[in-house]
Amino acid sequence: MNHKKLKTETTTVTRDLRQLDKDTENLYQSVVIISKRANQIGQEVKEELNSKLEEFTSSTDNLEEVFENREQIEIAKHYEQLPKPSLTAITEFLKDNVYYRIPDTEK
Repeated sequence: MNHKKLKTETTTVTRDLRQLDKDTENLYQSVVIISKRANQIGQEVKEELNSKLEEFTSSTDNLEEVFENREQIEIAKHYEQLPKPSLTAITEFLKDNVYYRIPDTEK
């Protein structure tokens, strides 16, 4: 699932707790699933941002180059405007776009 194509709110929204635990029947399991997915999304975004910013690194930086690099500023602004990973994970979970499995405890 490409989390960038998902319509996600950019601000915090009050949620109905009954919607979060309708699949797992346990609110705490749902929160754990959402938090693990948010960590995955955050890591993906971080790796993507670092790969885009690698091309701007140089061995010698002078002060003018640091302040004049408009392309790097535009990339940073784009990533700052993305919704938070936790909001994206909640939206994915509510739309059943997250695969999870709970190991059997009855063995």
